[in-house]
Amino acid sequence: MKATDLKGAGIGLRSEHYQTILESKPDVPWFEALTDNYMGAGGLPLYHLEKIRDNYPLSFHGVGLSLASTDPVNKKYLTRLKQLIDQFQPSQVSDHLAWVSTGNHYVHELMPFPYTNEALDIIADKINQVEDYLGRSLIVENPSSYLDFTIAEMMEWEFLQKLVDKTDCGLLIDVNNVYVSAQNNGFDANEYLTNISVEHVKEIHLAGYENRGSYLYDTHGYCIHDEVWSLYKTALLHFNHVPTLIEWDNDVPEFEVLQQEAAKAQFHLDQLTVLEKSA
Repeated sequence: MKATDLKGAGIGLRSEHYQTILESKPDVPWFEALTDNYMGAGGLPLYHLEKIRDNYPLSFHGVGLSLASTDPVNKKYLTRLKQLIDQFQPSQVSDHLAWVSTGNHYVHELMPFPYTNEALDIIADKINQVEDYLGRSLIVENPSSYLDFTIAEMMEWEFLQKLVDKTDCGLLIDVNNVYVSAQNNGFDANEYLTNISVEHVKEIHLAGYENRGSYLYDTHGYCIHDEVWSLYKTALLHFNHVPTLIEWDNDVPEFEVLQQEAAKAQFHLDQLTVLEKSA
């Protein structure tokens, strides 16, 4: 299948669901693959991804570029990423606005960074390097945060806006992350969304958080909470028909559960069309 523009509510591809997808060929508009799971030279993950790619559009979503680290771009990782892109021709390629390495040691967590002009220059330079090498635009995702840095010089949405102005990157707005960060750090989630330029948003993620009493923890291991669904409706009114992904990383349930969540997202996308026609 050739690369195509993503539409509707897709589902994050997880190994637990390979057989269900291949055997039943569910009515899903697209899948998003976690790139880092397919960095090997062969094996079953690549075999299954190839089979799924025959029937569905794909997007790629990674955690290994470490864009906010002061480490230089990992050329070995980037080379393998380009090989995967050339092989599977995903519609979109994204990674996280975070750092996962320092001194070439990987921590396997999405670590925060301060929103400063120095960080802005470092990240913008790395994004430009990545885009030049891949020959295509990169999409970056907003993080979940649990604290504010005292040296921060701007709000997160201001940082994102300056970042897209300095690069050719797009934005992946994780609505769950916006809600989690807003609750943890005391800012207005609606203000966040309305200060993001519509033309730069290429994808939306939805997931579930865990309430730990004094803070919300972004586990991506639960059904989407009502508050996040409400914020998603606000996001759609601002960003319009952005392809939306249901993301579930921990305690992955049966595939039908993700389909039910995707159906809810599709309902809200369809309602937006109804509103537009009645306007």
